[in-house]
Amino acid sequence: MRRDELADFLRRRRAAIRPGEVGIVDGPRRRTTGLRREEVAMLAGMSVDYVVRLEQGRSSQPSTQLLAALARALRLSDDERDHLFHLAGQHPPAADGVARLARAGLVRMLDLLVDIPALVLSDLGEVLAQNQAAVLLAGDLTGFSGDQRYVVHRWFTDPAVRAGCPPEEQEHRARQFVADLRAAAGRRSGDPTVTGLVDRLQAVSTDFRRLWAEHEVAVRRADRKTLLHPRVGRMVMDCETLVTPDQRQELVVLTPADDQTRERLQLLRVLGVEEFPIGTTSGP
Repeated sequence: MRRDELADFLRRRRAAIRPGEVGIVDGPRRRTTGLRREEVAMLAGMSVDYVVRLEQGRSSQPSTQLLAALARALRLSDDERDHLFHLAGQHPPAADGVARLARAGLVRMLDLLVDIPALVLSDLGEVLAQNQAAVLLAGDLTGFSGDQRYVVHRWFTDPAVRAGCPPEEQEHRARQFVADLRAAAGRRSGDPTVTGLVDRLQAVSTDFRRLWAEHEVAVRRADRKTLLHPRVGRMVMDCETLVTPDQRQELVVLTPADDQTRERLQLLRVLGVEEFPIGTTSGP
């Protein structure tokens, strides 16, 4: 752990971010052009005292979880994030590993889409980040572990997840999930993360085995889907998917497809966040 270099890097990255980039109002009495330490602490979900000690080069070695939170709070690029991990004496998250982080540019786009539900997903359907509007719509989808991280696994193993989709659309949605996973498997041929997921799904789901055998391939780009929300009822959303050049992450943006859905989305903003039972939403 190179404490002095880490401290300098964190101070400079904090000073380089405009408050408006992370949704903080830049008032007339503000003395600094960058973020305050307490604002970094708030965005990263850690104590101000720990941020101070990091910037003064007198902290203990931060965990990979804390480093990931700092990388998101400071909107680091992939190269900057890896550098942060190296300075802290930790290995950067592997490109295909469990600890993958949402790309900094996609996180910035989430910040700009304040009233529109938006999520960043891996190519296997793991939600890496989501904005507040997406949490209101689908619940917090970032807290799963194991195979439950992947929306395709939840869909085929948990009936409560499928119940959030109208029965007449469930076959179409299932085919989409499988075709998307097939495309990822083709790009990542031999990747044990993908092959293991496919093998385990085939072992537990006859529906998945049936659809996988049909060898349909498609990367989701645009779609219209109906959600049966437990608080406000039926919602029809247009779904646009922007895929990164390496096809490893995607930004999914959901917009109301009709006036009724728009009104119900506005009602959700008024109602605020309510705890969702984990695993009871299919996600995007």
